[in-house]
Amino acid sequence: MFRSAAARACKPSSSSARQYALRQKIATRQFSRSSVNASDVRPTSLDTFTEEEQMLRESVRRFAEDVVAPKVREMDESEMMDKSVIKGLFEQGLMGIETSADYGGSESSFTSAIIAIEELARVDPSVSVLCDVHNTLVATIVRKYGNKEQKEKWLPLLAESMLGSFCLSEPASGSDAFALQTRAVKDGNEWVINGTKMWITNSYEADFFLIFANIDPSKGYKGITCFIATKDMGIKIAKKEQKLGIRASSTCSLAFDDLRVPAENVIGGEGKGYKIAIEILNEGRIGIAGQMLGLAQGAFEKAVPYTFQRTQFGKPVGTFQGMQFQQAEAAIEIEAARLLTYNAARRKEEGLDFVREAAMAKYYASQVAQKVSGAAIEWCGGIGFTRETGIEKYWRDSKIGAIYEGTSNIQLQTIAKMIQKQYS
Repeated sequence: MFRSAAARACKPSSSSARQYALRQKIATRQFSRSSVNASDVRPTSLDTFTEEEQMLRESVRRFAEDVVAPKVREMDESEMMDKSVIKGLFEQGLMGIETSADYGGSESSFTSAIIAIEELARVDPSVSVLCDVHNTLVATIVRKYGNKEQKEKWLPLLAESMLGSFCLSEPASGSDAFALQTRAVKDGNEWVINGTKMWITNSYEADFFLIFANIDPSKGYKGITCFIATKDMGIKIAKKEQKLGIRASSTCSLAFDDLRVPAENVIGGEGKGYKIAIEILNEGRIGIAGQMLGLAQGAFEKAVPYTFQRTQFGKPVGTFQGMQFQQAEAAIEIEAARLLTYNAARRKEEGLDFVREAAMAKYYASQVAQKVSGAAIEWCGGIGFTRETGIEKYWRDSKIGAIYEGTSNIQLQTIAKMIQKQYS
């Protein structure tokens, strides 16, 4: 269990901390700026993980297979997240992965969060995205932009019991996220928020909300501000969406009717919401890449063994060259997505620019997830098309990867702009 066995290990011993620091210096490849002489170190592969990260992977995999897997089909059919799964995520220490131990978190690396997201998605992408949004968006905003009082008040709750939700998208602002219409007006020591949000992940089960609203429309996006709110302040669920995939993950429309939020709940400063959202979504895209990577791996692992059990024309269908080549290509593409994803994660940890790498990882991992999960259905034939095996669910779940936290076209646009800047 990660909380009992591995979470405490996430704060490295002095020996492992020194090893980790050395590995980080190696990974930057910036020897001219490092105190370590280039001749004293060897480059490492992207498959190099710390002991704590390996322990986390093993622990999350056990949790996913033992606790989540038996509930996957029921949650998908009922379109509802099992409360015991959410409770288990908190108990395992998976809801405050990067949060300091001083605030009840596991005090681990960003890559650890991606590992957890990937391993959960191997079994159920719905549970994975719940964990992803809570860690890479919600908790990270409080950790990076919150003041001392906000951190002390909210981070322990977010690490131990309170599920969070990130409220940016609106009916008229999807890819153009900063065309949002939600308004906030100051009234004494409170802000009064009015408006609606749409496509909000975790919102049905969440008690903690980060709401983006404009306090001065005349300033355009520079008026956007981020507010902390709780459901008991009067947040209303206007509609719970019925979706093609990730059905157990709640996606709702929210209504704010004169929602009163204390002035002290502004996070990051007035007019700083644009900066917060832009920066945090770049990190979040690596999380979605991790989710799509895990999804592709899960579909692959479910389908391939069946092809060596199913016989046609006197031999397993997995031994036919046509099938072998498809599986080989899928394995290559999954590995390529893995390398893109972990490269982006390590660059983020090392303080290097990672915007392009995050966009590439999300775009490619989303493509691979759709392709591999679709192929997995075909590899299994008729049985793959039924809900009994759960293979078709991976394909349904994969479609969202090209849409949320920046569509595939937005990722291509981001990459293209950086190419133009570099070469023009």
